[in-house]
Amino acid sequence: METRDITSNRLSSQHISLDSRVKSADDVLSSLGAVQAQDYPAALWAIGLRCRDSTTKADVERAIAERKISRTWLMRGTLHFAPSRDIHWMLRLFAPRLVNTAISRDRHLGLADDVIGKAEAMFAKALRGNKQLTRDEMHHVLEKGGIKVARQLGYHMIYRAAWDGLICFGAHQGKQPTFELLDERIPRKSEVPEAQALTELAFRYFTSHGPATIKDYVWWSGLKVSDAKAGIERASPKLVSEQIDGKTFYMAKPQRPSNKGEVHLLPAFDEYLVGYNDRSAMLRNPATQRMLRSGKIVFTHSNGIFLPVVVAEGEVVGTWKRKNERGKVVVVIRPFAKLDAGRMRGVREAAKRYEDFLEVPVETRLDN
Repeated sequence: METRDITSNRLSSQHISLDSRVKSADDVLSSLGAVQAQDYPAALWAIGLRCRDSTTKADVERAIAERKISRTWLMRGTLHFAPSRDIHWMLRLFAPRLVNTAISRDRHLGLADDVIGKAEAMFAKALRGNKQLTRDEMHHVLEKGGIKVARQLGYHMIYRAAWDGLICFGAHQGKQPTFELLDERIPRKSEVPEAQALTELAFRYFTSHGPATIKDYVWWSGLKVSDAKAGIERASPKLVSEQIDGKTFYMAKPQRPSNKGEVHLLPAFDEYLVGYNDRSAMLRNPATQRMLRSGKIVFTHSNGIFLPVVVAEGEVVGTWKRKNERGKVVVVIRPFAKLDAGRMRGVREAAKRYEDFLEVPVETRLDN
């Protein structure tokens, strides 16, 4: 297997290539395990582009409203969408470590255990009965109970309540996210033993992100190396491994998918880039590598923001941004090097898929 084969297999395992897309948002997340989601519109497109062509933004948001998929803080303490039925066992894997890392910050902010307990009791009372509250309304609950929310204290207590398994995000009200009680949105079922959860997570990652290494998985999951290796060992009978340039890559059965001529407009924080510690296969062009080292081009910002990218036959060949204009969306392409006629045609085809997803006219322009 060569570098080009790595990206071809990843495009297929992640359901990005045209012949690998699945039926619904629930199918996407059941396969990938989770999709990074701090940028809500980008996350909707990350899910939608992996579905067959008829899926729209409204379809993905309907899956949220119907509680098939849910959004909360999971891997690395970052917002993700995941299948609702998996949220409880995923939280049990990640939350203890996340809470431990937050303790010193809690104390620095003056958030003693009794303050956090009081805040969570107020959230529970305000949300009971399948209520959904916006962030401002959640802050009002705290202020009414005498708890300060300035300097991000309110938001800190919201995600601490999510880590503690009390709340998660609900459906949006217009452009505003809402929160609801996790146990009311997703009733608890039988507990998943930790060993089984570690095995399931490893299996999902390598079948949906493979070929990938242990380092990639540790980065993506945020698990301790020992826990990650334990899950991989238990999942290994259902995986295959291959040595490439002295590294061990795990995956489902290797394929030889064809993505010749395919161009994709991937959103910010897409799993195709953010899901790996080593992204060199997707940035394999020597000229691209030189320009990245010199700072002439970027695909991330210094504050950790992953930009939307243009991917051609598995290689990142540029970035793009969305501009809203009267009655339409403009996709502005910033290629790393001049795109030939075939790739520009691919860009327009990818933009048409984005147009169908948004159900709004989309126009493409090159950044001059």
